[in-house]
Amino acid sequence: MSWLDTIRRPGFWRRVQAMLTKEFIQLRRDRVSFAMIVMIPVMQLVLFGYAINTTPRNLPTAVLLQETSDVGRTILAAIERTQYFKITHRLSTTEEFDQVLASGKVLFAIEIPAGFERALRRGDVPALLVAADATDPVASGTALGSLNRIVQLALINERMLPDQTQPLFEIRAHARYNPAASSSLNIVPGLVGTILTMTMLIFTALSVTREVERGTMESLLSMPISPLEIMIGKIIPYIMVGFAQAALIIGFGVLLFGVPILGSLFLLALLSTLFIATNLSIGYSFSTIAQNQLQAIQMTFMFFLPNILLSGFMFPFAGMPTWAQWIGEALPLTHYLRIVRSIMLKGSGFAELEYEVFALFILMLVATTIAVTRFRRTLD
Repeated sequence: MSWLDTIRRPGFWRRVQAMLTKEFIQLRRDRVSFAMIVMIPVMQLVLFGYAINTTPRNLPTAVLLQETSDVGRTILAAIERTQYFKITHRLSTTEEFDQVLASGKVLFAIEIPAGFERALRRGDVPALLVAADATDPVASGTALGSLNRIVQLALINERMLPDQTQPLFEIRAHARYNPAASSSLNIVPGLVGTILTMTMLIFTALSVTREVERGTMESLLSMPISPLEIMIGKIIPYIMVGFAQAALIIGFGVLLFGVPILGSLFLLALLSTLFIATNLSIGYSFSTIAQNQLQAIQMTFMFFLPNILLSGFMFPFAGMPTWAQWIGEALPLTHYLRIVRSIMLKGSGFAELEYEVFALFILMLVATTIAVTRFRRTLD
């Protein structure tokens, strides 16, 4: 029977209407899917409209003022007035200058050397020293380009120096950790975390719902085994899979793109394992909440979307508004990106990464608690 004959059959449109009614009723009962229909476009609109900024502002900056002078104070005031820089640290030694950049607390460190004002008034062209954390070239490039003009105009407007065509001073910029501003040095370490987040969440988000849909969950619940033991048994194999994925991505990054590993490879492996376990725990908690595999996938996507947008992978984290940064701090990928970039590009050790490690551990603990406490109710 052709499709045309099917349409001509008596009662065709009545049966179609009945099927439509049934689907709408089923959609109404599936509250998770209905929420996703509304939340996904709303979330994308809010994030792209308010949180994402391709021209980052208020970037954390440290200042080392080697002399106390009117010119120095004018330069600091000009930097603070601009929307690009936000002075968060005032330094007193060159050791602090290097340490604050390596720790990732600031993206810029500006040094006004001793004798700067005297050299300006003498007609020399002194150097203003600027070090930038170039692990994220997008965040540092625009701000560096604007710094020279901002300071020049400030000195002229304050009538400290005459308006002239020749530059009053030079900015000696040093892009640390990625001098060539290579995008691969920024993207490849980020891809490690992004790919692991997506795959690990999907693997475990389907674990419990798959058992329920296959009818094997009743057998598991009847066994003398605790929810925590079931969770550990399901997660450990995927930790090995995730570790193999991370090794593959990093290996290709080093061989094909020349991405360095300046820090400890053992520390990178250890903290990557922690990140993998955190994502697996979160995926497992989704699995205990969802009623079927479709809902589990939807929850995974809802969690993955802010991870990729608010973690600093696609857009500069420091340029986001404060509320978006607070959300980003609650996402595992945000902390792992700092870990992997710091170890690979800066050679950072555990002492510089204590906060990120602590944050990942707390997120894993929260997700594990949710998963274990909800596990026994998955068949209710």
